[in-house]
Amino acid sequence: MAVVVNPGLDRSGTQAFPPLSTLGYHQCRWNYNDQEDVKAVDQGFDEYDIPLDFIWLDIEHTDGKRYFTWDPQKFPQPKEMLQGLMEKRRKMVTIVDPHIKVDSGYRIHNEIRSKNLYVKNKDGADYEGWCWPGNAGYPDFTNPEMRTWWASQFAYDQYKDRNILKWEYQIRTRERERELFVPYSSGQGSMENLYTWNDMNEPSVFNGPEVTTHKDALFGRWENRDVHNLYGLYVHMATAEGLIQRSGGKERPFVLSRAFFAGSQRYGAIWTGDNSAEWGHLKISIPMCLSLGLVGISFCGADVGGFFKHPSAELLVRWYQAGAYQPFFRSHAHLDTPRREPWLFGPGNTALIREVIRQRYRLLPYWYQAFYNAYRTGQPVMRALWVEYPEDPATFAIENEYLIGQDLLVHPVTDEGAKSVTAYLPGKEEVWYDVHTFQKHEGAQNLHIPVTMSSIPVFQRGGSIISRKDRIRRSSSCMDDDPYTLYVALSAQGTAEGELYIDDFHTFNFEKEKQFIHRQLSFSDNVLTSRNLAPDSKFTTAAWIEKVIIIGATRPSSVSLKAADGAESAVEFDFDSEASVLTMHKPGVNAGTDWTVMLQ
Repeated sequence: MAVVVNPGLDRSGTQAFPPLSTLGYHQCRWNYNDQEDVKAVDQGFDEYDIPLDFIWLDIEHTDGKRYFTWDPQKFPQPKEMLQGLMEKRRKMVTIVDPHIKVDSGYRIHNEIRSKNLYVKNKDGADYEGWCWPGNAGYPDFTNPEMRTWWASQFAYDQYKDRNILKWEYQIRTRERERELFVPYSSGQGSMENLYTWNDMNEPSVFNGPEVTTHKDALFGRWENRDVHNLYGLYVHMATAEGLIQRSGGKERPFVLSRAFFAGSQRYGAIWTGDNSAEWGHLKISIPMCLSLGLVGISFCGADVGGFFKHPSAELLVRWYQAGAYQPFFRSHAHLDTPRREPWLFGPGNTALIREVIRQRYRLLPYWYQAFYNAYRTGQPVMRALWVEYPEDPATFAIENEYLIGQDLLVHPVTDEGAKSVTAYLPGKEEVWYDVHTFQKHEGAQNLHIPVTMSSIPVFQRGGSIISRKDRIRRSSSCMDDDPYTLYVALSAQGTAEGELYIDDFHTFNFEKEKQFIHRQLSFSDNVLTSRNLAPDSKFTTAAWIEKVIIIGATRPSSVSLKAADGAESAVEFDFDSEASVLTMHKPGVNAGTDWTVMLQ
């Protein structure tokens, strides 16, 4: 029985259910230089056959660090760039930070000042500090009016390719001539595949005490010392609401935030901040994410490869292997570091990175199921072993391995030059199967595992059924209707259970219209069944069951399928007696229907 974590979730809320694509791989650095650079990186992933869902742009994509803008020389046609990514069913994230350049020619600054929505200093004047754009004002996100206005700026007709004010024209009146500031734009700079990153939202003030706002800065009648920790939460909240509003409330948002507070999980993802390319930083990413999961924030990750410094090829590969099995999977790097796209470290390392990213994509149905359960229950996606095995004291101090949901155990290799690792497999009554070799191991033991550079020790719990998609394409969205493979790992008693969750992968229709498929999968007495857990839903899918793999099985004499209409048919299969693995080929049933497979 799992431990109930974060009893305050009834007040702070559960993890937002993210679009499926955000669980794929994200490629980022500070900064990709221009549109041609973005195009080349995008094409590189195709050339090297590596799946990718998101390319990210840091602060240099803006016009002089003015957020909600594009640099007119480097990114003159942002919509064309976004359209090119959309045609490959890929997406982009741009950074929008909550420090606003003090510039009378900048519409965003002028509107915030005219609405009197900046944080104040102790004397009542607008508080100003130094950040990336130079002298900057800090919007008061504790004010609901500020949050509402901020959200409105993500609308497609507001987020322009240029957002600078120009002396554009003159209006003549009978009394006099006067010049007016008017917005200048040569076109829309946003599309539905553009999402947002809120950085520096502690807020960061380079010349402030403790690199943030003064303690006596005023947020309405409240001093910063009283509300400081809420600032990042409110920025995250307003940005997420803006992405929801721009679609008329239809699309689920994606927003990454650096600062967070209780309840931030309702608005998107967070990451562990600016780390370094050091083995110690790779190791510490595991307990950091485990701790965040325990307080309700499941959508977390660390910069793969380390933000500062330059990783060795070994460290980079090991970090990809760890990051592929953590909830938020993004590579990121500092402006001054050498480029580190996955194909820049030699063919052998490219192959290793490609393989582990492909492992991530195969498991996307399981990740999505885990996030759906986190949304419904608050149980963490990435969880410490003691959450599931509280009766086992040996799990209490373990922080170099973890569970994804309750059915996958991961022990990343985090030591330089490692030739082996020792993984603890919990549960006296459990059996665990190596997901790569299907070798069976008993629970409640320390398992010595020899490792090479291709090794990422992962085990599936006996008694579980995990859904995967084994046809890997260029992005997760290209795999929407692809077939499923069910991996049935038998318990010591010869049983297994699991779930399969499917919806449209990106809208709120699963919640508002109850448009989803939720199936209970069970294996017992040599019978595998799929049962409907959402009888009121009318949602359908084109995806089907391509293969069923039963691990820990015995050879049957025959396998037959009974479909929802009662029709029975034989199923082709083969059996690996050495590994005790039964593989059923093309049962061919729709993933959203009732069916039964019988082994005789």
